[in-house]
Amino acid sequence: MNADDLPLRPLLVVDGANVVGSVPDGWWRDRRGAAERLRDRLAAAGGPADGPYPGPYEIVLVVEGLARGIASVPDVRVEEAPGSGDDLIVELVRNANGRPSLVVTADRELRLRVQEAGARCTGPRSLPPTPPQGFQTPPEV
Repeated sequence: MNADDLPLRPLLVVDGANVVGSVPDGWWRDRRGAAERLRDRLAAAGGPADGPYPGPYEIVLVVEGLARGIASVPDVRVEEAPGSGDDLIVELVRNANGRPSLVVTADRELRLRVQEAGARCTGPRSLPPTPPQGFQTPPEV
């Protein structure tokens, strides 16, 4: 698939602060590093294993606060919220122009807002788990 196909892909918007904060793994010591690990995990997984839409997704990771400043990578666009990450997530869903959209968050208020805007929701546990610290992916053969 190339860049021209992106409008055909379902949109996956990830509430970075909420997803990172859902696992007590020390993320508060390095919020930016935790957001980078989430971004890399999303790039490797391509989205939730049992999502309501067939992949591949256009993946957007929304970051805010101390997690700002991380770069996008192939397959994951990082959007920095100038204020509220929730407001940016709702805006992204509204601008999807009717394309199927899925938001990953456990935030009840945000879930209501994006559902009103036409998106479906799933929780952080729908994403593949974070490998343990020091985990190394075996080299491909």
